[in-house]
Amino acid sequence: MQLRLAIENSEGTLNDSTVTTRRTHTSAIKGLIQHPMRELDTWQDVIRGFSPAWFTVSMGTGMASMLFYNFPYEWTPLKYIAMAIALLDLLMFVVTLVLFTWRLVQYRDFFNILLHPQMSMLLGTVPMSFSTVITSVVTILAPYNVTWMPMLALVLWYISIPFAVLSCLAIPFLITSHQKHVFECVNATLFLPVIPTVVASSAGAIVASVHSGTMAVAVVLTSYALWAMGVGISLMLLTYYIVRLVLHKLPSPEIIISAFIPPGVLGQSSYAIQLLGVQALRVFPDALSQMTYLGEVLHDLGFFIGFLFWSLAIWWLAHAIYSVLYTRFHGSVPFNLGWWALIFPTGSFISSSIKLWSLTGYTFFRILASIMSVCVVTLWIVVTLHTIHYAWTGELLKPINIRHLELHAYAEGKDVQSPEQQV
Repeated sequence: MQLRLAIENSEGTLNDSTVTTRRTHTSAIKGLIQHPMRELDTWQDVIRGFSPAWFTVSMGTGMASMLFYNFPYEWTPLKYIAMAIALLDLLMFVVTLVLFTWRLVQYRDFFNILLHPQMSMLLGTVPMSFSTVITSVVTILAPYNVTWMPMLALVLWYISIPFAVLSCLAIPFLITSHQKHVFECVNATLFLPVIPTVVASSAGAIVASVHSGTMAVAVVLTSYALWAMGVGISLMLLTYYIVRLVLHKLPSPEIIISAFIPPGVLGQSSYAIQLLGVQALRVFPDALSQMTYLGEVLHDLGFFIGFLFWSLAIWWLAHAIYSVLYTRFHGSVPFNLGWWALIFPTGSFISSSIKLWSLTGYTFFRILASIMSVCVVTLWIVVTLHTIHYAWTGELLKPINIRHLELHAYAEGKDVQSPEQQV
């Protein structure tokens, strides 16, 4: 009898604690819903804290759309899912562009951003996000023979080029002339200003696919120039970055996810040169008859160089995975917008793998791309949900101090918050 009473009492206590826990969770959820932006002092902080890092959300969403659309094993519903995500990406890009422009107009701090050694790097995400939207539009609408799409895509692409080139030229100049950098605090975001030209070159190859004649030749040649500009500087930065890793070891946990940017740079370079080779073979023989074999040579070189870049990206991808796991094992990896570096860079490597499969027909590339696509889409869902949660609370929109004097003080070793910690 005593044993039965003890069991009943323990069950009652357990039920009470379960009910209490459920009530606590319910109250927490209600509080979260009823008090949006609770981490911010005023609603004006939403605009004040809107950094260019938000364009990485559009980049990652656009990449998720392309992974659905180009999945190696075709299934019609995936195409419709890709279309829906592409529309979402377009909406996100427009909203992000409006809010960021609002911030620049209201607070007039564009030049402070340019002089900030971390936030200025993120300006490269603006043209990359734009190029991703262009790629999605052309890829999805091309099979439907929409009459106005080729010209619209061409105009948008030519609009994106000055921004990509300006990012590649202006920000590196500011890095070497005005900004104060500490070698120990350098991280992989250093690639962001120069890679937009490579992303624009892959978008250019896709735009060229819906054109012909002189127009297509001009787009392809321009894309090759953009590719060379971005890849050349990126390879130099890879050497610089690995020296930093050797001397100062891994970046801080807050920015360790940026380790996925280097394999993304190489993956995007591989993908772009393969696409350009395909278009060169299509348009050069007729348009440039004086150079008979140029198209074939560029096509073959596109595959070979693309395969070499893809192979090098494997090393950096393995290093990025190890870096994140090692950091997580020895502590926590706090969530921030830098987590979107898991999506677009890795998706670029997958896109390169899919193109290698289409050129060679080797099943290995098809299986690898399929497995990685599932993994990256899963990560995209997880990161999206986290972003929605922390944006709702206002955690991701806290204003960042980008005063130039503080950055100078940090570079001189005074006791202020580091640029890495600010972002």
